[in-house]
Amino acid sequence: MSAGDRARLEAIFRRAVEAADSAAAVRAAVARRPDGALCIAGAEVPREAGLVVLAVGKAAGHMASALEEIAGERIVAGLAVAKDPTPLAHMPLRLAGHPLPDVRSAAAAREALHLVEQAAPGDVLLVLLSGGASSLLSAPAGELRSEDLARTGELLLASGAPIDELNAVRKHLSRVGGGRLALRARARRIEVLAVSDVPGDRLDVLGSGPFCADPTRHADALAVLVRRGLCERVPSAVLAHLEAGARGDEPETAKPGDPRLARVRHTIVANNRTALRGAAEACAAEGLRAVFVTGRLQGEAQVAGRRLARLALSVTSRGRERVCLLAGGETTVTLRDAGRGGRSQELALAAALALAGRPGAALLAAGTDGGDGPTDAAGAFADGDTVARGARGGWDAAAALARHDAYTFFGAEGGLLRTGPTGTNVMDLVLALGGPAT
Repeated sequence: MSAGDRARLEAIFRRAVEAADSAAAVRAAVARRPDGALCIAGAEVPREAGLVVLAVGKAAGHMASALEEIAGERIVAGLAVAKDPTPLAHMPLRLAGHPLPDVRSAAAAREALHLVEQAAPGDVLLVLLSGGASSLLSAPAGELRSEDLARTGELLLASGAPIDELNAVRKHLSRVGGGRLALRARARRIEVLAVSDVPGDRLDVLGSGPFCADPTRHADALAVLVRRGLCERVPSAVLAHLEAGARGDEPETAKPGDPRLARVRHTIVANNRTALRGAAEACAAEGLRAVFVTGRLQGEAQVAGRRLARLALSVTSRGRERVCLLAGGETTVTLRDAGRGGRSQELALAAALALAGRPGAALLAAGTDGGDGPTDAAGAFADGDTVARGARGGWDAAAALARHDAYTFFGAEGGLLRTGPTGTNVMDLVLALGGPAT
């Protein structure tokens, strides 16, 4: 890949992430009027009301820090639960497990339950919610253990289950998902500011919907395990719990129409579309024509990578102008081997094989949170020379893809993008250049 193409793609990606910055989104949604009144998404907080804050998700630290700048002295109690550390002045920060829950996740969930139960009815409970909350805030239901939830999540991720299926199961194994945290809250007014990392911005799926009605039931969660062939692989306690729920022996999650949820208002403050708009603006600054492909990229990462590579090659073959194809969403990977990588790196490696030996097209696939799978990379670059560069170093791209080892391949070939945690989380972006080379 030419240095120019790589720099251009990275600049567009970073501008897209900046456009969806979670701290900026909070600053835009929470305001102090000249008279000192505090407003959340346009609605005033009564002066006599205490502000109780729960921030949870990958962007929790950044969102909570931005809120403290605006309303620090109004916060009477709070808790932030995140994956990475961020200094906070007005509330404690707890670090917990992601992408799989751990004992810290359960401890954080207990603290969150205590926080919402202790808030007075006249307080305003402000929830700063972002992706990753399902794992970071995970209190096992019934007799389940943290290890049961972690193992089930691990199996579902490896099976290629999309986020809606994954969270349908998680909600029914947790004491906080599926609106259950809202049901435990005493505050008569609950405001949720959400940075969305789920397709379609489905509030019941985002973070497993701790303050949202859940249209799924235990039987639906059980059906996911059946569909994914996992009934005999998940911990026996998990299967027993879901079967009991399907029989009506375990309480269901909060359902649509529950009057106790009428006091909850959700506001999406940033999402994948926000990042795509930022990418389009960056394309204009780079002298490129932006072409929107999809905001609902999904399915197997390898399939998506090949498809987007073919689109970039098609644009290149027409050769009229240099364009950047924009796609956003969240693909999946069905693991058949124990390589190392993430869905964006897998997508990029599949694209590299489709682009091999073909000049003019280049691609970057990366997660907006700065982390792709259990690696230190956000994603990877690919172009027509990627496969050959790897081969010169003794690496077989097709073999690496077959064993889901994209991280090792790109680490040797030089195609990894490392950004570190970005402070936001609005799914993934794929940027593909096509047209005559400049």
